[in-house]
Amino acid sequence: MKKVSVIFIYFLLSFHVLYSHATADVRGVEGVSVYEEVLPNGLKILALKDPSALLAVFQIWYNAGSVNEPIGKTGLSHLLEHMMFKGTHKYGPKTFSKIIKRAGGIDNAGTSRDYVFYYQKLAPDRLHLSIELEADRMHNLVMDPKETLSERDVAMEERRMRYEDDPQNLVFEEVVSTAFKNHPYRRPVIGWMSDLQKITRDDLWEFYRTYYSPNNALIIVAGDIDVDLLVDKIKKEFGAIPKGPHVESIAIIEPEQRGEKRVFVKKEAELPYILTAYKVPDIHHEDSFALEVLSSILSDGKSSRIYKSLIDEKKIALSAGAGYSSIQKYPFLFYLYGTALPGIRIDNIEKALYEEVANIKSNAPSEREVQKAKNQIGAGFIMGQDSVFFQAKILGIFEMIGDWKLKDAYLEGIKNVIPGDVQRVAQKYLIEDQRTVGILIPIKGQTSQ
Repeated sequence: MKKVSVIFIYFLLSFHVLYSHATADVRGVEGVSVYEEVLPNGLKILALKDPSALLAVFQIWYNAGSVNEPIGKTGLSHLLEHMMFKGTHKYGPKTFSKIIKRAGGIDNAGTSRDYVFYYQKLAPDRLHLSIELEADRMHNLVMDPKETLSERDVAMEERRMRYEDDPQNLVFEEVVSTAFKNHPYRRPVIGWMSDLQKITRDDLWEFYRTYYSPNNALIIVAGDIDVDLLVDKIKKEFGAIPKGPHVESIAIIEPEQRGEKRVFVKKEAELPYILTAYKVPDIHHEDSFALEVLSSILSDGKSSRIYKSLIDEKKIALSAGAGYSSIQKYPFLFYLYGTALPGIRIDNIEKALYEEVANIKSNAPSEREVQKAKNQIGAGFIMGQDSVFFQAKILGIFEMIGDWKLKDAYLEGIKNVIPGDVQRVAQKYLIEDQRTVGILIPIKGQTSQ
């Protein structure tokens, strides 16, 4: 199956505005307008008309990420994504993708902590196919028990390849699950192997009937499209589908961390690796913008502080950097990481990473350095929307985490960051008692007798 699961992004502050009239918001990429409407059954529609687009896009998003999975059923959302391609009573297995391909299009899907989304890229006059097919599988999915077992095996193999056989991903997984005690972000999107082995057809069916409903979904159509025509078609195909159960917002409070945590992963690997994670806020908090700038200063390109120090000057790391994404529903983590060069102790990498953080805590970065980081973040965000697909995807991601209009607040927040803000968030969040450290200890593989 040719689907991509969005495992890392990056992942329920619910944003429910139920109304039956349409509104038009003309704020977008270079004047591209966004049409917005919510149907009586709760389905939200966003339509983005871009006359310059060569292809059109259909995306459907569900508030049905891994955060919504019950305890002991990790991997449900990702496995259901697989099952959505197994057909309905009207369209048999693999028929969906074949129809899209025959029409000259492509289709795919992805799962994250916060959501799952499905999409097709087609000529504008073929989007009716997406609307008909997606409406059908929203409420007519066939879930054959044998197919369920087969696809479960596929998901388990995917887990083996991405985590069991990848030492650094194993460290990441251990750090995240150790950093959080209570919040579902601690669980991997792909699921724990022990949970995947026990998932049944009935588990998937219950999750499908609970979360795949109009009142828990968002549709985005984008391109050089006839907005009125497509909205009418969406109303015709989706409007009669009844509301599903009300999905409650997740309101779990993560307990305060009262000291550093450390985990060690022993795995066949060539070089030692360290990942340090600090609990930090998400985009709904004003400090998130300064944290984005801090991450860029530390790790954006070869002129960044960590690259220059650990790789260019000290020559102790094969790779090193920092990472942070505020664009998710709940507070998550800020990372520092590094892979030691042969002969270098991993504690030297750890010490050097902390020194770079300490430097910013002691002396605020220069105005020029901050402006460069802000320019890089802004350029990356805007250039990432150079296709109509990614314009639509940005709308979907922000709507899933709260409101699609947050995309404008995001750029404005980055623009307003000053050097003192960067220093302040480093002092506030990147502290020893709030960090979780994961270290990869390489071991030699066992030779067969």
